[in-house]
Amino acid sequence: MPLKERDVIPMSDPRVAQIGHPAPPWMVNYADLMTEMVCFFIILYALSAALNKDVVTAKTQVQEKMKAEKIWGDVQVSKDGMAITLEENAQNSFFDSGSADLSPRLIEILAKLAPTLRTLADDNHDIVVEGHTDNVPIRGARFSSNWELSTARATSVVTHLIDQLGFPPQHMAAMGYGEFRPIVPNDTDEHRAMNRRVVFFVKNRPAQFIPGNRKKAAPDEDSNGAMSDGASENGPPGDGATSAAPANTEPTTDQALPLPEQAPAEPAGQP
Repeated sequence: MPLKERDVIPMSDPRVAQIGHPAPPWMVNYADLMTEMVCFFIILYALSAALNKDVVTAKTQVQEKMKAEKIWGDVQVSKDGMAITLEENAQNSFFDSGSADLSPRLIEILAKLAPTLRTLADDNHDIVVEGHTDNVPIRGARFSSNWELSTARATSVVTHLIDQLGFPPQHMAAMGYGEFRPIVPNDTDEHRAMNRRVVFFVKNRPAQFIPGNRKKAAPDEDSNGAMSDGASENGPPGDGATSAAPANTEPTTDQALPLPEQAPAEPAGQP
């Protein structure tokens, strides 16, 4: 005779077998909606990368040059653009301590990367040069803080790119973050060298609307193409635009002028 369990909740009780119960009907549609939204944003991200093929191509070129020249750093592409990070080490010293003057090594590195970056700048990509330092307090009278030093270093890089390498100034900018955005803790000399870095952020080219060749009708132009209220095709009179002459105001050379009416002559010799 089987033993009967006492004080045990049956497995079919809802308090025990919650997993075994079917989901509410609305949850099926909700799960489908969430899946579709995830797929939608993934497609948008992929399209944003596909529309910026020039940035993706530039990333490959920069990585190859950095590997060939043994430049420490990293290249990352996101939905906003491309970030090229140049880090200092024993072979790559960008600036002297407390100075914003470019070292010969940094000038050489900029010359190697300039063709790729200048092509992006000429193609309406904005390039922001970021300066970063370590947390060692600055000692010198020229700059009062690492913030000013990082900004001056970024400005020196931008000035060199414009004056010496032909970058368009309207697409260049400089920013300084000082010691406040370290990528590693400033606990060793090697880590402090990694935090002393120069970053080139290449923004994605903004979308541009190219209008068609069809001319839009002016506000003062009627359906037949004639200007109303005395307005000219180039603008209202008096603003430097030539107003249109009213129709048939003066006869042309091909039209005969009407003779003026003459009064009848009085007979001569009458008293």
